[in-house]
Amino acid sequence: MKSVTALFTCLLAASVCAAISTCANAESPSFDCAKASAAIEKLICRDPQLAQMEIELTRLYRLALTDERSVPRPDKIMIDQQFWIESRNQCASTPAPKACTIRSYAERAHQLRQGSAIVRTKDPDRLTEGPLAFRCPGFNALIAATFFNTQPGVVYLKWANTSITLSQVPSDSGTHYTGKDHQGNYSFWQNGNVVLFQKPGSGEMSCAAEPVG
Repeated sequence: MKSVTALFTCLLAASVCAAISTCANAESPSFDCAKASAAIEKLICRDPQLAQMEIELTRLYRLALTDERSVPRPDKIMIDQQFWIESRNQCASTPAPKACTIRSYAERAHQLRQGSAIVRTKDPDRLTEGPLAFRCPGFNALIAATFFNTQPGVVYLKWANTSITLSQVPSDSGTHYTGKDHQGNYSFWQNGNVVLFQKPGSGEMSCAAEPVG
């Protein structure tokens, strides 16, 4: 049974390389920038922040394929990744392609880390962290947060049926992220164990981290 599992894992790994053009080293995107044809791939190749996100996302994806207990299972992760790449590439037709691409990478990283213990723990060179859970008094739902430690940093926040991706901004202390959607402006500030969150239509909420099962 172990040999069959090992063979399946090897086939998956080979499929990863085929799906993203080439197994590049850790210093460049997973695809060959010299042969990039999609507009979003070209954007990633010339943007250091997006290139960091691409390298990290590919690393998380490859780890997820080695986790037989991942949710979903590795074969479904492969299928989902192809749909995700197609969706990411559609960011080229949006009014703000880079912002759309950042959101796409942040959300996909959140999904991969949430679904696989291996992705969360075998992470020596991590650019990502989470999902972490925060509870804010007066706010009914737990907030799940996945961090992308790029330059600048990004945090993906998800609660109930809502999600928002915020970008790091200069701060005199702690780490501060801001962003907006059609409802208004959001703010997430963290300094050690102190976390402040503000969403449109509400005051600033002091939040506390909760154990993640």
